[in-house]
Amino acid sequence: MKKKIGFILAGLFLFAILAGCASSSSSDTGAESSDYPKKPISIIVSYDAGGGTDTTARTLQPYLEDELGVAVNIINQPGGGGWVGWNEIANAKPDGYTIGFLNSPNIASGLVNPTMETQVTLDDYTFIGNHVADPGVVAIRVDDERFSDFNELIEYAKEHEVTTTATGIAGDDHLVTLKLNEELGTKFKAVQFEGTSKSRAAFLGGHVDVLISSVGEAYPMHQEKQLKIAAVTAAEKSPYLPDVPTVEEAGYGEIIQQSTRGLVAPADVDPEMIEKLESALEKSVNNPDHIEDMKKIGTQASYMDGETYKALLEKDQTDIESLKPLLGW
Repeated sequence: MKKKIGFILAGLFLFAILAGCASSSSSDTGAESSDYPKKPISIIVSYDAGGGTDTTARTLQPYLEDELGVAVNIINQPGGGGWVGWNEIANAKPDGYTIGFLNSPNIASGLVNPTMETQVTLDDYTFIGNHVADPGVVAIRVDDERFSDFNELIEYAKEHEVTTTATGIAGDDHLVTLKLNEELGTKFKAVQFEGTSKSRAAFLGGHVDVLISSVGEAYPMHQEKQLKIAAVTAAEKSPYLPDVPTVEEAGYGEIIQQSTRGLVAPADVDPEMIEKLESALEKSVNNPDHIEDMKKIGTQASYMDGETYKALLEKDQTDIESLKPLLGW
């Protein structure tokens, strides 16, 4: 009888220990969420330092640091048209300390492109929110003797092959070239580069005829008269370029193409951590000082919450699907 009671007591003791461990583990996880973040956060930018995404990320950086109370480090991971960095984000430890920017339509194009054989999908990310909505631009050199404005450029390109910059198959810049050829009968030929800094250098060096970029990337050079932005691929003029017409205003059909950049984390990050990141991003993007800083670089801040941002990328992916015949896919 004593042995039986002993076994029962021992079993109860063991159960109590296991229950205590489970309770401790659960409370530790809760503690990790409640005191998050407690160390620096890394933000992966999938393009070169000095490019549009990098510049806007570093503009946002101090505001996120103020909201989160920890250092925020920008990590450049260029390569593969953005996929080196995007894969790194998706495969990072889901502890809330590695997040990063997605660029669309570039990532949407890669997910649709049958030759890419990508290993991730949008479901491999947790969406924090959008930061930037940046219309495309068509820019020419200030000393180009063949054309001095958008109309002259288009008429010239209808008769002659004109090279344009691009930073990825079916990326935002490449899509502008394809749409111009499709809609206006031009003979633009995209030349692919690994990152904005390389495409910009090739253009400024006279190795490529036309720079296809975004307002944010081209605006500083336009202001310094290193180039001339001839047209904007948007429904309305950019508030930063009041004298530059849209393609439609220049007398041609409406051609709209923009680049969006938003923050994501790997899938399965604790929802409480995502909630804190989303709140910090919203406050940072909408901070009047941040908006003023973005104006200085000619880039429009456009906050969207995580759910809305995910829906935007899903729509981009659907739109790229419809362009498969144009892309030869």
